[in-house]
Amino acid sequence: MRVVIADDEDLARGVLREYLEKQPGMQIVAECSNGFEAVKAVGEHKPDVLFLDVQMPKLDGFEVLELIDRQVAVVFVTAFDQYAMRAFDAAAVDYLLKPFGEGRFRAALEKIERRTGEMRPAELPTELKNAVRPAGEYLERIVVKDGAKVHVIPAGKLDYAEAQDDYVALRSEGKTWLKQQTIASLESALHPKRFVRVHRGYLVNIERITRIEPNTKDTWIAVLADGTRIPVSRGGYGRFNSLIGG
Repeated sequence: MRVVIADDEDLARGVLREYLEKQPGMQIVAECSNGFEAVKAVGEHKPDVLFLDVQMPKLDGFEVLELIDRQVAVVFVTAFDQYAMRAFDAAAVDYLLKPFGEGRFRAALEKIERRTGEMRPAELPTELKNAVRPAGEYLERIVVKDGAKVHVIPAGKLDYAEAQDDYVALRSEGKTWLKQQTIASLESALHPKRFVRVHRGYLVNIERITRIEPNTKDTWIAVLADGTRIPVSRGGYGRFNSLIGG
């Protein structure tokens, strides 16, 4: 099996390397110290297994997981305690809670052997995405893969998101990026005082709205700072007014 190790701690990579070298049939094809390196290594080496730390520079483990091939067997390596374990197990083959011993490591390899080749879910469960964020904290950035490139959109620079079936079109700084995610899951991940669902198909950065204009009896139009006009439903108008205290 071809293996990639992604962890920003030299000692943690060393432990994994030591354990893997004792196992027949395991070949380490890359070691990475940040999330960008991990995404690149998975794309270049097409590994069977990825040992993935959660807290890393540039991209965290959850962001990496959104951007890589769905058939890679992922084992999270984490210092999180038991409240997140059930969530990790929902999408990854296994988790290794630091510090872990060789026996626990071998148990993870046995799970990999049983499940290698299985497809992971097309989208991470919401509870897994939220497990890395303490309650009351929201996304500060959104990662999007465009071919071989990875783009990071700061949440504050997102103008709006438009639903397109199982995708969202993200508008930021005059450019549009397409990401495989439902608008409902994106809404739950962004701060509710900064972003408002003005319509079933639109989630808007409230700071970009310059005015709301009447349209029909029960609909309105949100005009953004760049002149973009977005439909506002009756429910969306109510949510907007509640948010601004109107």
